[in-house]
Amino acid sequence: MNRDEVRLPVAIVAGLHADARRAAVEQILRTVPGSVALHHDLTSAVDSAVHRTVRDAHGLLGSGDAPLVNDCACCALREDLVPELLRLAQEGRHRLAVVELWDSVEPQAMAGVIAAAGAPLALTGVATAVDPALVLPYLANGDDLGDVGLAAAPTDQRTVADTFARQLEYPTVIALGDGTSCDEAADDADHALLAQLTPGARSVRVESDGALGAALLAGFDVAAAAARVHPACALLPQSCDEHGVRSFVWWRERPFHPQRLYAALEDLTCAAARSRGRFWLADRPDTLLSWDAAGGALCVESAGPWLAALPDAAWEMVPAERRLAASVDWHPEHGDRCQYLTFTSPGLDCDGLSALLDSCLLTDEEYAAGRDRWKQLPHAFDDLLDRVT
Repeated sequence: MNRDEVRLPVAIVAGLHADARRAAVEQILRTVPGSVALHHDLTSAVDSAVHRTVRDAHGLLGSGDAPLVNDCACCALREDLVPELLRLAQEGRHRLAVVELWDSVEPQAMAGVIAAAGAPLALTGVATAVDPALVLPYLANGDDLGDVGLAAAPTDQRTVADTFARQLEYPTVIALGDGTSCDEAADDADHALLAQLTPGARSVRVESDGALGAALLAGFDVAAAAARVHPACALLPQSCDEHGVRSFVWWRERPFHPQRLYAALEDLTCAAARSRGRFWLADRPDTLLSWDAAGGALCVESAGPWLAALPDAAWEMVPAERRLAASVDWHPEHGDRCQYLTFTSPGLDCDGLSALLDSCLLTDEEYAAGRDRWKQLPHAFDDLLDRVT
């Protein structure tokens, strides 16, 4: 066998729902002959080490500790993960290596680490295991990970809700648990919420014999997955109303008035279990801003310039997925600048949301004043963003 030939398929199983995640991994080990699971337990990081285990369907094969790197358990995981996978590949007797991520570790970062390693490793699938009955409670949980013992580093400022949302939206497979961790089984509304939040993923029941393992051996495109969650071209929920759960898509061409939008942020953030998208402010017309809200908290960040603000020569360096997304609604004056926000929640007031968002746009008179005047509007978002000059 050529030394550069792929010898070990690798799949990632992530998820804050630990019971569902463990059940998914055990099912893969039982149904995929020759599979092995690698897990780094970050709970023991308080003792300055990350505990590693390797097991198959019959039990534990080995264990060890990886020292912390810069007091960061997740950094230790990164440093230890690829060498362990390469060791398993060198053994040459495993059909699939399943990387079971610890509770709050997000799959996108680890997918990048594995993909960058190259042969003899091949990332063939990424799944998040979910208990459908817990989706809404976790999206509503604004607790800091540090307060619930799930922080991956002393500087980890993520919340349960935003971490869970990213775990849902990155993978191509959602492994559905049986709900045994809840007092009540998931209902139709729970499944509708999950389906609307994950339009780019295939749902597979954990207990389906062989289906989950097969899905995780089907192949995984890291670049395409990154594009699906990038603010400029993200695959966002589409308008839907099912079992009392609604997804509302709000799209407009006109820029926001920064002061009026800032004043409405609290109401907009709390209006839905999950909202995300991209938007532009009149005083920052060249900056693509990302909107990311869950658990009653909103993160607004710069995602770089709009394509229309780039010189033509720079377009060649932009991923094709983004160029394609921009071309769909290209405006003769504004280019790809637009407001594109989606809101998903049970009992969503779409009419009220639309009216509130519309009230934050520039009026006809403000719009007609032109871009030079827009830039002179009060910079209400300076507290949330580094000033763009």
